[in-house]
Amino acid sequence: MPYTLGLDIGTFESKGVLVDHTGQVAAMATAPHEMLVPQPGWAEHRPDEDWWGDFVRITQELLTETQIDPAEIRCVAASAIGPCMLPVDAEGAALMNGVLYGVDTRASAEIDELNRQIGEDTILDRCGNALTSQAVGPKILWLKHNRPDLYSQTAKVLTSTSYLTWKLTGHYVIDHYTAANFAPLYDVDSLNWTAALAPDIIDLGKLPDLMWSTDIAGHIHAQAAAETGLAEGTPVTSGTIDAAAEAVSVGVRQTGDMMMMYGSTIFTITLTDTRVRDPRLWYAPWLFKGQHASMAGLATSGTLTHWFRDHFARELPRDEAFATLAAEAAESPPGARGLLFLPYFSGERTPIHDPRAKGAFFGLNLTHSRGDLYRALIEGIACGTTHVVETYAEAGQRPQRLLAVGGGTKNRLWLQATSDISGLDQIVCEKTTGASYGNAFLAALAIGAVEPGDIAAWNPVAEEIPAVPNAAYDKQYQLFRRLYEQTKDIAHAL
Repeated sequence: MPYTLGLDIGTFESKGVLVDHTGQVAAMATAPHEMLVPQPGWAEHRPDEDWWGDFVRITQELLTETQIDPAEIRCVAASAIGPCMLPVDAEGAALMNGVLYGVDTRASAEIDELNRQIGEDTILDRCGNALTSQAVGPKILWLKHNRPDLYSQTAKVLTSTSYLTWKLTGHYVIDHYTAANFAPLYDVDSLNWTAALAPDIIDLGKLPDLMWSTDIAGHIHAQAAAETGLAEGTPVTSGTIDAAAEAVSVGVRQTGDMMMMYGSTIFTITLTDTRVRDPRLWYAPWLFKGQHASMAGLATSGTLTHWFRDHFARELPRDEAFATLAAEAAESPPGARGLLFLPYFSGERTPIHDPRAKGAFFGLNLTHSRGDLYRALIEGIACGTTHVVETYAEAGQRPQRLLAVGGGTKNRLWLQATSDISGLDQIVCEKTTGASYGNAFLAALAIGAVEPGDIAAWNPVAEEIPAVPNAAYDKQYQLFRRLYEQTKDIAHAL
C-alpha cells in the first residue's frame, strides 16, 4: 500500500504522520522542544536539535512502529513554523539559532529604517505586506548590523522549512507562500525576488530558489536516508509554512474559506479571488498558482495557557492541569466577573502591529479566583481574535466558512468564547492532527495520487460550534478595545 509522510515543526512540538492513499493515519509521532527566549523580544530555535533532530527522531519512530517498507513511502512533505531567518555557511551549516517568526521583535529599528528609506506605501504596493515583526527582510538587515561576522560568512539565508528540505535533498528552495514574508525582497506581482527596493540587505543569490508548494524540490540523498531510515530517492516537496499546511488539512480551498489555527498563536488564513491590500493584514500567493491568501496572527495565544499553568497551577499534575483550569473557568460566568485581559505578552502582531504592546489583567478585586483569571485569559485571546475578524470585514473579506484546527480545539471554553464574541459559527473536522496531516495530503497531491477536492473525504466535518449572542461579551469586547487604546502610551513607556 502506498503511503505519504507529512511532518511539521511547531513552536513547542513537532509532529509526523504516515498516511495511506485513502487518508487513514497509519501512525503518528511527536517530539517536544523549547522556544528559546534569550532576552525579551527574542524567540529562537536550534535548527539541528529542534528542526532536523525532531525530523529524524519522528521519522525513525514512525518506521519502527509501523514496520512499513520505506520504499512504500512515495513522497515526503514538511512544513515548519515560519517565516524564520537562518543564515548558513557555504557547507549549509547553521551559523546561529533560527530567528523565529513575528513573535521575535528584535528588528524593530530595521523596520523603521526601511520604512523611512523606501516608504510604507511603496513597500505595501510592491511586496503585498507592510513591514512588521513577521517580515524576514528586516531580520536579515539586523544580522548585517548586529552580527557582521556571521553576515560575512552567510552563503544562504533559509527559513525553517527550507532548512529541512536542504537537509533531505541538498537543494535550497522556498515556496512562494513563504517567500512573500521576505519583504522588502519579494515582489508579489512578478512572483520573484527583488533588490529594487533595498539593494543593500543581501545579495539575492543568497536566497533560496522559488517553487510552488507541491513542486518536487529534490529526492532524499544517501546521508539523509541513513539518518532518517527513509529510502534514498524518495521525492520531497518544497514544503511550506505550518499554518498553510494546517489550512489544507481541514479543507480550506475555496474563496471565502478561513482557517483558524488554535496553537501557540492564533493564526488565520482566508482565501480570496484577488490580492487584499491592507497594511493590517498579511498577503501571500496561495500554495497554488492563481489563488491568493490573506493572513493574520496574534503573537501569543496557546503560549499564554502554558504560561498560566506554569505560574499559577504548579501544584496540579501537569497532565491534568489544563482540564482542572478549564473546569474552574467554567464556574466563572461570561465576562469573568468583570475582568479584562490583554494578550500582548510578546507585543502584538495583527491587526495593531505593536511590538511594544504589553499584556495585562485589568479589573481585579478581592473576590476574583483563579478560575476567573483563566476565563479572562481565554476570553482576552478570543477578543483579540475578534479584532482580527473585524479587520477582515473592514477589508471586504469577512469569512464565509470558518474551519477551526489545532490543539486548542480541545478546549471547548476557548472555542465557544471565540464563536460567541466574534459571532461566527465554527466547523471542526474529524481529524485535528493539523499541519502534518495537511503535508501528507500535499505530498499525495504532488505525485498525482489525489485531487484537491479529495480532502473532504480524507477529513470530513465532525461538528459545528454555533455562535451564541451574549450581551456580557458585547460589553467586554468594546472595553477590551478601549483598554489597549487608553493604555498603550503607558505600555510603550514601560
